[in-house]
Amino acid sequence: MASESTPSPFTTLGIVGTGAMGRGIAQLAAQAGLKVILFDVKEGAVTEAKTFINGLWQRSSEKQRITAEQAQQYSERLIEASELAALAPCDIVVEAIIEKLEAKQGLFSDLEAIVSQQTVLATNTSSLSVTAIAATCQHPERVIGFHFFNPVPLMKIAEVIPGLLTANEVTQRVSALGQAMGHFTAQATDTPGFLVNHAGRAFGTEALRILGENVTDPATIDRIMVDQGGFKMGPFTLLDLTGLDVSHAVMESVYHQYYEEARFRPSPLTRQRLAAGLLGRKTGEGFYRYVEGKQQMPDEPTISAVSACPVWISQDDPESAAALAELVSTAGWSLESCTQPTGQALCLLTPFGEDATSCALRQGLDAKQCVAVDMLAGLDKRRSLMATPITQRTFIQAAQSLLNHDGTPVSALQDSNGFVLQRVIACIVNVGADIAQQGVATPATIDRAVELGLGYPFGPLRTGDHYGAARIMKILNNLLEATGDPRYRPSPWLRRRAALQMSLTTA
Repeated sequence: MASESTPSPFTTLGIVGTGAMGRGIAQLAAQAGLKVILFDVKEGAVTEAKTFINGLWQRSSEKQRITAEQAQQYSERLIEASELAALAPCDIVVEAIIEKLEAKQGLFSDLEAIVSQQTVLATNTSSLSVTAIAATCQHPERVIGFHFFNPVPLMKIAEVIPGLLTANEVTQRVSALGQAMGHFTAQATDTPGFLVNHAGRAFGTEALRILGENVTDPATIDRIMVDQGGFKMGPFTLLDLTGLDVSHAVMESVYHQYYEEARFRPSPLTRQRLAAGLLGRKTGEGFYRYVEGKQQMPDEPTISAVSACPVWISQDDPESAAALAELVSTAGWSLESCTQPTGQALCLLTPFGEDATSCALRQGLDAKQCVAVDMLAGLDKRRSLMATPITQRTFIQAAQSLLNHDGTPVSALQDSNGFVLQRVIACIVNVGADIAQQGVATPATIDRAVELGLGYPFGPLRTGDHYGAARIMKILNNLLEATGDPRYRPSPWLRRRAALQMSLTTA
């Protein structure tokens, strides 16, 4: 008998809906030792799903990842159901049907007349309220969210989302099941977007806002986020991969479910492109064109070497100034050390959340000589610069040549409050901090879920610690002051911990 601290394991799992998600869940459940009963209203869908899953196991056996005996054992655990009533023996049923509230409510009502009162009803919904799905059930205490990500076997995370009336024992048992299936189980509250989709709102929406301000183009933004930010892919490559028909709907859904919270505001750019059918890879064109499935990335602009000129570096941020001084020395350019630059000097600024224009004027400098450099991530893999609207072309060319002296790629941006990396990173951290503030999940769960579910180099709170909470605060405050847009208001979680010099991961 299981003790109170060890929830009783499930033995028989039902799947309703045998598309990509249902198949993946069935595969993992069978591998975890459960009997799996598959049902789908579409004729032939269950047989097709079984054939597909068995094919995966057969290939794994041929590659000696599993034995032939294991493949046979797994296969024997998959059982076809020709009618919903065949799910009566299940002690948990997972629905993976169409993402419509009425359909899921209707299915669970039908299941309640079939299964025992102790059977757990789990929804794989990605965007609907678990509480709302459970609202029409006779026993809402046994309804829970069990959200996997596609492809299920490879995405090693499952969100466990209890509704407001879900019993604690149900939450514990489903969490244990997710772990037995080989996944990290991220328990989150029943809020719009749950945890992973909620935390992912900043990456794309802020990139779209930057594009909408004509700061630069999609390819430059993607290159900056990959090279400087360490992300596996840039936001526009990701939007093309997912498809705007999916991404735009999620952006609008989360935004409206949060009653037009400014941090999640979508961009009119995606609605316009959606109307034009520019969905991404699936249509052959999105933010990029695709030829035979291959992304057509434009070439980077060439940078011509120019004669060295004197360089003056702002001491606004001593750490950044020291790193730039080392680069100037390595390049063999002369460095002016006086408090004010001469009229012949290229003036390098290091703003955080400011535009080059404001930064130059605040320091009493001649904006015609000034070029700003993004120092948030250092100078290793890519360097970003922006000039004021009146910076002389000779100084812009000198800055590009200097920053490119060792072959490191350089991205030139229009003047903007905060560079590309600064803006996107600050928004990611801020949204993650507010998720922690709302108690959607624990700090450790937030970070791990985002790393697994979104593939970020760090979770949002660890990202804040990596770059420095005080620096993130500076970026957000400067953006908020310059734009007046509440999307940049710092979360109380971030503000308090930055002031106290605490880790953002500390509860």
